[in-house]
Amino acid sequence: MPTILPISAEELAAWLRLALARGLRPAALRALLGAFGLPQNVLAQPFAALAAVAGAQAAYAALAEPRPDFVAQLEALQAWRAAPGNALITLADPAYPARLLDMPDPPPLLYAKGRLELLHARAVAIVGSRNATPQAVEDAARFARTLAASGLAVVSGLALGVDGAAHRGALHEHGGTVAVIGTGADLVYPPAHRPLATQIAAHGALVSEWPLGTPARSANFPQRNRVIAALVEGVVVVEAAQRSGSLITARLANEMGRDVFALPGSIHAPLTHGCHGLIKQGAQLVESPEEVLEALNVGQPSAAARALTSRREPSRPKVSVPFDCMPRDDASDTPQLALESPGFEPPRAHRAQAQKSPAGLGAEARRLLEALGYAPATVEILAQRTDMPEAVLQGTLLQLELAGHLDALPGGWFVRASRG
Repeated sequence: MPTILPISAEELAAWLRLALARGLRPAALRALLGAFGLPQNVLAQPFAALAAVAGAQAAYAALAEPRPDFVAQLEALQAWRAAPGNALITLADPAYPARLLDMPDPPPLLYAKGRLELLHARAVAIVGSRNATPQAVEDAARFARTLAASGLAVVSGLALGVDGAAHRGALHEHGGTVAVIGTGADLVYPPAHRPLATQIAAHGALVSEWPLGTPARSANFPQRNRVIAALVEGVVVVEAAQRSGSLITARLANEMGRDVFALPGSIHAPLTHGCHGLIKQGAQLVESPEEVLEALNVGQPSAAARALTSRREPSRPKVSVPFDCMPRDDASDTPQLALESPGFEPPRAHRAQAQKSPAGLGAEARRLLEALGYAPATVEILAQRTDMPEAVLQGTLLQLELAGHLDALPGGWFVRASRG
């Protein structure tokens, strides 16, 4: 990876001023930098010269007075850059990820922590539901472990559910993991992932295009998704409802010429509808990480690496179906975020099914039914997901079977009844 070039105090101030300029879009800033070179040269130009290159709106935005708190933000950035492991990568730096330069609107600044070489490595994204089912969490971690053990960096968005599982699965493998976040690099959202973010900064890479101190805002997350899509060669969607940020990532990846993969699931589960929609539109159906490696022409991990990965797997029987889904709608990465994706509005019947709980069941029975989801599972799998004592688990399974909520299958497997 190219070494990050030193930057003068004047140039740093100019970069930050232009990056913070309201109304100055990344594409317009890129055009101005292409015409005039360094950011301080852009600020030194007259209005007419800037307008001739990028339009009057961009010229007004670039030459506007900086925000009142600009000096404080510049000082905070200087202190942040001085901390070990932190780096500011400008659009003009040779260390800027080449894949992002193919975007029409690459971020002018990247705030990065950790192993910057991962931003240049071959990579694949694993994304999916924030309200992930137990099977989706297991599948995301399993796919991430195998892909990262094969040398691919696993990229995701640090959200709850599938994203977090993907990061954890890849964290200590050869390929590592990259978290593209929707807040400033000095903040962590969701707060529950602070320990995970610390681990990623130490063993992987954390990257943000947002200025320090930027909180979680709904508009940030679709923009974050475009960076995820641009950094990778393919996107694996593990689980998604019909209105999901994961579908935005998949659509953007497809528009950028990246491969899109989707895991199938039960036709009765709302959180598989997004994946099934992608498959209908041409995404590659995958049931194993090896299929992703083959499609991307990546060699599979060595026998020693596979043995190490298998020792990290939970000691339980493998589930032979792709994944299951709980009957509830997916959500976006942040509260109050309504992500529009034309053609992916869930039918009313499915939304109603997603919101209701089986009537007349106790708390233990509801918890067990939720852990079962829509894929077959054994007693051992359910015990691991629920931590129920064996006697309670067996009794609850019998209760659910007698109530018609699940069926017992040959070989010790249980499955949710379609009538339940």
